[in-house]
Amino acid sequence: MTDFADRWGFAADKFWLRGQRPEQPVEWREELQRWEAYGYPEVNEALSNDAYSADSGKLFNIDEETAKYFDGDLAQMTGPEHANIRKQVSHAFSPQFIEHLENRVREVASEFADTLDNFAKFNLLSDYIDHVAGIVFSELLGIPAEDRTMFKLVDQNMDQEAQMTQVAEGTDDGYFEQLTKPLQPLRDMLGRHVDAKTKDPKDDLISLLSQVTKLDGNTMTRDQIINFIIGILGAGHLATPLLVGNTMLCLESFPDQYELVKSDHSLIPGMIEETMRFLTPGAASYRATLEDVELGGKKIPKDSLIRVYLGAANRDPRQFTDPDVYDITRSPNAHLGFGRGAHYCMGGQMVRVETRVVFEVLFERFPKLRIDPKIPPLFFNSPDFTGVRSGGMHVRID
Repeated sequence: MTDFADRWGFAADKFWLRGQRPEQPVEWREELQRWEAYGYPEVNEALSNDAYSADSGKLFNIDEETAKYFDGDLAQMTGPEHANIRKQVSHAFSPQFIEHLENRVREVASEFADTLDNFAKFNLLSDYIDHVAGIVFSELLGIPAEDRTMFKLVDQNMDQEAQMTQVAEGTDDGYFEQLTKPLQPLRDMLGRHVDAKTKDPKDDLISLLSQVTKLDGNTMTRDQIINFIIGILGAGHLATPLLVGNTMLCLESFPDQYELVKSDHSLIPGMIEETMRFLTPGAASYRATLEDVELGGKKIPKDSLIRVYLGAANRDPRQFTDPDVYDITRSPNAHLGFGRGAHYCMGGQMVRVETRVVFEVLFERFPKLRIDPKIPPLFFNSPDFTGVRSGGMHVRID
């Protein structure tokens, strides 16, 4: 099954997109000084078991200046404090908010679709999805919609080829610095809004974060709030453009599935879940072992770095029948695209609603929507992500 990956030009490191399976579900990579987990049950175990910490940065001698960029990031937080803050912030994603979100996404998506009616082709991401997702996320934060242009700095980070290794004991080979330094303008912008919301809280996420109480009784610091927002930016905003772009690649490659969902919009939720499995946007994550563990028949020492391949796990034939087939009616579909365990994506429901509504509008307004065959998609260079980068997908509607 190499046609799909070769057609779109996916990098060779995304081996699972070509139907390739490693000989072992877990292996040691000597040149990178880390363990790799590819199989579904093994990745699920690493994501769900408390013996594996999401705070993989603990394995590195990170200086105090760099460490401040991660303090408060929900993805790196562990233990009781993580559960405490997550519980308080989850109130922002109440059923009432999700209902409001659906209505607002439909309104904005329809509005921007109106601007494209007279074009034979346009850029699906930069001309459309980025605006819809950016405006909605800005409103969630409680910041002006024009400030969403700063979100592109996170996109640029995803375009780097950096990955976490332990090639030199106790060092990160510049990985953390590459992820943090370019984000300073975004941090400055968010910091101004955090200062304003702390003094005069409103009904928005930044105001809520300014009132979250930690286990020691104190509120979150300014840096912690900024880090939290940047941490959920990928889940709450950037994931939607990634998922929309990846879905279009799948529909273009499997025209029978495209015709099926266009004729029955009730299949859109299943289409979204299948894209998360078949072409997982968050391709890999990292864990650190807190004790000696056994995973996939391999004994892994305490304080080891493990790269967990969510994309590969979602193609494991031990879990999914015909894993290399894109089937929007697949059920059950217990993919790991939004993670698993204590760090299951908090913004997952938001992404699902946004993506569903966007496709409902697209299919209704542009029934002949397809990828422009003359302009190849452009993908993020990060080995940890799989997807089309902003401005990287041109479509035709005639």
